[in-house]
Amino acid sequence: MRQRRELQLELAHANRVAAMGQLSASIAHEINQPLGAAIANTTAALSWLGAPPPNLAKVRMTLERIRENCNRAGDIIDRIRALNRKAPQRKESLEINEVIQEVLELTRNELSKSEIFLQTQFASNLPIIQGDRVQLQQVILNLVINAIDALRGMSQGARNLSICTEKAETDGVLVVVRDSGSGFSSDDTEQIFDAFYTTKPNGLGLGLSICRSIIEAHQGRLWATANEPQGAAFQFTVPARSHGEEIGSLAN
Repeated sequence: MRQRRELQLELAHANRVAAMGQLSASIAHEINQPLGAAIANTTAALSWLGAPPPNLAKVRMTLERIRENCNRAGDIIDRIRALNRKAPQRKESLEINEVIQEVLELTRNELSKSEIFLQTQFASNLPIIQGDRVQLQQVILNLVINAIDALRGMSQGARNLSICTEKAETDGVLVVVRDSGSGFSSDDTEQIFDAFYTTKPNGLGLGLSICRSIIEAHQGRLWATANEPQGAAFQFTVPARSHGEEIGSLAN
């Protein structure tokens, strides 16, 4: 059992690294944006210092902007490191909307580059869940990347991606990721979650299988349906947790 759990954790980590590698160009762009702004603000600060007399108020304001720029770049790097780090499961109190937003920060440029229109609808006052932030972000990242791949292959029609959150019928949260891509047949609804089953030419068929294992380890459920009028919809629930409850193993 222990060896199986360790193998599944290794596969989950490999899947995260592969997903991040797929987004490497877009992530580099996201980091370069605040760094470029910091350089521009540094030039402005030096200019204000060189003015006769130096405009210290403007310098102070510009230095504040530089600090914000550097903090933003640092936040992005921290998220990348967290997703690439191989670490044991860690339970913490989480707001699901915040977990999703952090992933979207890393995929924003990829969505723009692929001309995909993203629409989010996050419910307020959702219950707090307890879970592993990195693993839940891995689920969101996989679903978003799958949607991007499906939409990128479209030659006609709108490329729409929507991510919604709401309170689950049972106590907890519901996350819905919908795209207007080519979708899948009704026969594939369950098969797409099988290990090594893939519809991608270069896919390994592990992403969705790992995602389902992660959600089930959080005592939730992940399923897929056709999106109307076109595309696919993936939904998962994660229950609200009380203190003292433990996250299940990925091997469950």
